[in-house]
Amino acid sequence: MPDKHPLVEAITPLVERLNAQLVDPGDAHDDDVTLAWAGEPVVAVRLPSTKAVTPEKEGGVQSLLAGVADELGGSLRDLSRHDKQQAVLLLEARGAFEYRKSAEIVAEALGVTRFTVYNYLNRAR
Repeated sequence: MPDKHPLVEAITPLVERLNAQLVDPGDAHDDDVTLAWAGEPVVAVRLPSTKAVTPEKEGGVQSLLAGVADELGGSLRDLSRHDKQQAVLLLEARGAFEYRKSAEIVAEALGVTRFTVYNYLNRAR
């Protein structure tokens, strides 16, 4: 993958902001987005997965959720309200809310609404 190609340089800040990654077009998966310059593939963009996946297969929010669940002693759905608030704070401190659709993923894991997750975050701030 040409690191200095103008297309790669132009899209790198956006790709980083989306928590995506640049991959060689030859290594692209079916769901990656291949970008071309003058008709030639230059780079592919691998967007973060929004599917429920196991922490072993995918880092990101799922991995952070698993770590917080272990730390707090079990299923996040079974936690008390106070402990769910603590879980949200731990996830925020670890960068979980930098990922796309993270509030929805966290809400589902906790068994609360997305609105509740935002309330927990706002109370802490």
